[in-house]
Amino acid sequence: MKLLAAFIRLIRSVNLLFIAITQLLFQYCIVAPILQKAGAPPVLPIPVFITLVAASVLIAAAGYIINDYFDLNIDLVNKPDKLVVEKIIKRRWAIIWHLVLSAFGVLCSAYVAWKTRSWWLIPANIGCVGALWFYSTIFKKKLLSGNVIISLLTAWVILVIGFITHYGVIKKPEVYALVDASKLMRLTFLYAGFAFIISLIREVVKDMEDIQGDARYGCRTMPIVWGINASKIFTATWLIVLLTAVVIMMAYILPFKWWWAAAYCAVLIILPMLLLLRKLVKAVTPAQFHSISTWLKLIMLSGILSMLFFKLYS
Repeated sequence: MKLLAAFIRLIRSVNLLFIAITQLLFQYCIVAPILQKAGAPPVLPIPVFITLVAASVLIAAAGYIINDYFDLNIDLVNKPDKLVVEKIIKRRWAIIWHLVLSAFGVLCSAYVAWKTRSWWLIPANIGCVGALWFYSTIFKKKLLSGNVIISLLTAWVILVIGFITHYGVIKKPEVYALVDASKLMRLTFLYAGFAFIISLIREVVKDMEDIQGDARYGCRTMPIVWGINASKIFTATWLIVLLTAVVIMMAYILPFKWWWAAAYCAVLIILPMLLLLRKLVKAVTPAQFHSISTWLKLIMLSGILSMLFFKLYS
């Protein structure tokens, strides 16, 4: 049981659940209503969609394992109490599990590609596996590049569904002629953009939290190269950009009388971001930066759950 609990912790089961919920909500609250309004069948039937989610979860789990595999020395400094690799699960087994989960993730991708004829999905998800490997070995220690890679992969969780659906729509105009493909892509990029920006902010905040261990092992993350204050300015700038975008979005939906959606955005997205700006200015200790990182995850969850309103008002 101890080994199983350690493995569940190693693959970040809560984050994997978050990925699955994100894809489930996007598929059934954004994509499905657009297709149903046009009287069109789903591009991703239930078995195919479940396989796509499995591919995303498996590849992400493999990424978490390889990250901890290469971060062993840094984690001994930053979070010794949470160490799993080598302490509970041997490094040899960690690399084996990484390869097995990555392989099954790519196989699931191949099945989805075959069923939807979206053959580009196979190299795309192989690219995700490669990106996670090189992030862990090289780019995580570099200025900003690692942060951007993780943020792009976070956005990919949403983009992959939007791209497959859009590809299916344009490849079969006789079936999907009435589908509003432009609306589909607008909402895809809206939520993918939200995920990208908030993930980028959180990655930099995590770098500020982990500065001690990163500095000891020669990492060149933003807080180490630019300093804590410059990193705070960077994250605050992107937080203001995101805040502005959400306010504009809220102003856009008000004429449609989406009152509950507007209230939701104000209370669970805009207000927490304003409070977060204040917390960011005052933060100096790893514990304070960890608190901000947790807040960002909750704001991301609130943003993803807002998809429910598109189902409610469709």
